Amino acid sequence: MPRKRIGLLGGTFDPIHVGHLALASAAQLALALDEVRFIPTGHSWQKHGASTAGEHRLAMTRLAVGDTPGWSVDTRELDREGATYTVETLRELREALGPEPSLVLLLGSDQMRNLATWHRYRELLRYAHIAATQRGPHRLAEFDPLVEVLVATHGRDALPDEPAGSIVFFRMPPVPVSATALREALARGERPAELLPPPVLDYIDRHHLYQDRPATR
Repeated sequence: MPRKRIGLLGGTFDPIHVGHLALASAAQLALALDEVRFIPTGHSWQKHGASTAGEHRLAMTRLAVGDTPGWSVDTRELDREGATYTVETLRELREALGPEPSLVLLLGSDQMRNLATWHRYRELLRYAHIAATQRGPHRLAEFDPLVEVLVATHGRDALPDEPAGSIVFFRMPPVPVSATALREALARGERPAELLPPPVLDYIDRHHLYQDRPATR
C-alpha cells in the first residue's frame, strides 16, 4: 500500500489569494496528495518591512481553506518565536509525523529559483521531497548553479514512494495574480473580487486591512 503523501504549502499569505489555492489544487491532483497543509509564515528572515499581523493572516488562511477535503492549516511557524526557517519546520513535522509519510514541500518557481539562498537548503531533502511549479514569469529553468546541482542529483520524473529526498515538477494553470499588486489595489480602495476568495475579501473589508499603508513585498 502506498505511503501517505502530505503536501506542505508555506507562505506569508498576506493575503491568501486564488493563486495559492490553484497551486494547492494542482499539486493535490498531480502528485496524488492525501493532504495539503497550509503553513502561514511567522517572522520570515528573508522578508523585511511590516506585514499584516499573524492573527489576521491566519484567520484569512483558515477562511480560504474552509472545509475543502484534505486541506488544513498548520500554525507552527506563527507559534514559533524568532526567525522562521523552513528546514526547522520540516524537521518538526518529521518528528511529529514519524518516518513513514511522504512530506512534499510545494514551491512556486520564484521560490525554487531562490532556493540556494534558503537557510540550510540542502537539508530540506533530508525531511521532505520538493515539488515545484511555474508561477508567473519565473521559469523552471536556468537555475542558480547550486540549485542546478541539486536538481541534477535529486530530480525525478515522478514522485517516488519514499518519505523524502526527491525533486519533481508539476503543472498548474496560469493564474495572473501578484500579492504585491493585490495589496496595492486594496490600499487604493479597490475590491479585486476575482483574485480573492469571497470570505477573505469580506474579512479584509471588515477589519480594514491594507488601507492607508504602503504595500510590502
